[in-house]
Amino acid sequence: MAIHENLLGGPPPTHLPDDPEPRELLAGGTPAADVAAKYPSSSLAWARLADEAYEAGRVVESYAYARTGYHRGLDALRRAGWKGHGPVPWEHEPNRGFLRALHGLARAAGAIGEQEEYERCSTFLRDSSQTAADTLG
Repeated sequence: MAIHENLLGGPPPTHLPDDPEPRELLAGGTPAADVAAKYPSSSLAWARLADEAYEAGRVVESYAYARTGYHRGLDALRRAGWKGHGPVPWEHEPNRGFLRALHGLARAAGAIGEQEEYERCSTFLRDSSQTAADTLG
């Protein structure tokens, strides 16, 4: 068994448990609202709702959906042992719902002029996963 040492001395990466059903339903074309109703703890479903609302110009609605996904993701991260900081790797697919919701929250906050929230969420995204920040824009 290989032991991987964190040379920077920070917390280990947090990997959320896989919950494939919501992801599979969304990939199969099930409306995000139906997935969120069936799986309300799915950050991915809320992030998808946030994206859809934002793309349709419903920025305040996008903000609300993203905030819901963000908080559901924080709950899941804490249950997975996260202590409030440290890497949440994009490369681990189950983390992507939370990271997408965090990105959506930053994007919507910026769009409504909530600069402090935009900066906080943007920094949080980069600190959690630079790959997610680069991928999501």
